[in-house]
Amino acid sequence: MQLASMSARKHFIDGQIVQRLLKVADFAVLGAGALMISLWVTSNSSSADAASAILLIALIAVLLSLAAIRALGRYELKQLADGPRSTVYSFCAALIAGSSAFALAGLVMPLKPEWLAAWCSLLAIHIPVTRLGIAALVRPLVRDGRFRKRIAIVGGGKAAEAAIHLLEQSSGIDIEIVGLFDDRYDERSPESIRRHRKIGKIEELAGFARNERVDLIIAAIPLSAEARLLHILKRLWELPVDIRVSGQASGLKLSPRAYTYLGKLPLLSVFDRPLSPWGAFLKSAMDKVIAVFAIIALSPLMVVTAIAVRWESKGPVIFKQKRYGFNNELIEVFKFRSMYADMGDATASKLVTRGDPRVTKVGRIIRKTSIDELPQLFNVLTGQLSLVGPRPHATQAKAAEELYDQVVDGYFARHKVKPGITGWAQVMGWRGETDTREKIEQRVKHDLEYIDQWSLGFDLYILFKTPFALLKTTNAY
Repeated sequence: MQLASMSARKHFIDGQIVQRLLKVADFAVLGAGALMISLWVTSNSSSADAASAILLIALIAVLLSLAAIRALGRYELKQLADGPRSTVYSFCAALIAGSSAFALAGLVMPLKPEWLAAWCSLLAIHIPVTRLGIAALVRPLVRDGRFRKRIAIVGGGKAAEAAIHLLEQSSGIDIEIVGLFDDRYDERSPESIRRHRKIGKIEELAGFARNERVDLIIAAIPLSAEARLLHILKRLWELPVDIRVSGQASGLKLSPRAYTYLGKLPLLSVFDRPLSPWGAFLKSAMDKVIAVFAIIALSPLMVVTAIAVRWESKGPVIFKQKRYGFNNELIEVFKFRSMYADMGDATASKLVTRGDPRVTKVGRIIRKTSIDELPQLFNVLTGQLSLVGPRPHATQAKAAEELYDQVVDGYFARHKVKPGITGWAQVMGWRGETDTREKIEQRVKHDLEYIDQWSLGFDLYILFKTPFALLKTTNAY
């Protein structure tokens, strides 16, 4: 039982990420190789037109190769897991496509046979290396269920049974139904449906989704039960998962374009996770690249700060604090220590105010300039933080003597993405002390705006604005 729980917490990997990365690698390597081959073949040609024509042939050969591999289904995850077969099929598809481009071009202009020989050599190196390498990576992840989408069904009775029946009848989808959640305990909602048991009430789903891995929630409830459906969605919208309503449970016949399909089951979109798996991958990659360069560039400043902190008062240079991260998970955030070691407040139960005697002289400087936050670049490298996102709050942080989640309705929705070193609220002037309801309400408002409007361009814009926001230290103590 413990092993199953540990496995459930492992993050879902969207197979499209692997497929897209492989397609990019194929296009980049085969494209660069075809370009070099073409330049080599035409190096003795004095005709610019001939060189351009052969370069065009090389591009066509690459595009045809990728299209042929895709048409054979060799970018599908299950096919990639079979390394030897994937290698043979992909090599043959790319060889035939390249040979066809070479043969068609030969009808128009004479080509040297060295082009085709070099193309075969390129494929003989690239295809086995990538396919066997991907297979070695994918196979253990497939066995571990990392590509399997875990689904929670909300509701019971005939609507849930119909949805589960369609999912079980669907081929080509890798899913696992983790269980059912329903408030009703009578003949309308039995304890189990088609071997899937009821785990708990709907109000328990949020806690389950935060402790276990849930990738999709399907509400198998008729749209005619509007009040019940709205009540359920209000409980679940803070979770960082996709939420859908089963179209099978609705008596309405909507346009086919209104539905998305999971296998044979029609679904109506209600809430989407803020970042698609591909978007989250790109954001994470950008975070880590920028963080590495930032650490290198700012290392002299961090060394000087560490010396100053240690010189003024005894104690560790780095202060570690538990804060809420993605999906309400507790993470340990690093900061340069700005308080006297024996006066530190790990839970932030008492707000830091102007002239606070707990803060050292160096601490006042680094807090005003946000230099104390620089060690969080290492949190970015470990994947706990992002460069941009809602700022992580300490577990006992308060505004007007009340915990943040008691002040702001829907507060935990800001945890649908990874927290960040900087964020939209901070560059809009809402950084520093949160001693009033308005300040935390404005922070959360801007955090939710960021989540709704997220894009890589928006992240870069916030990073650009951050140094200018740091010049305004009015609210930073």
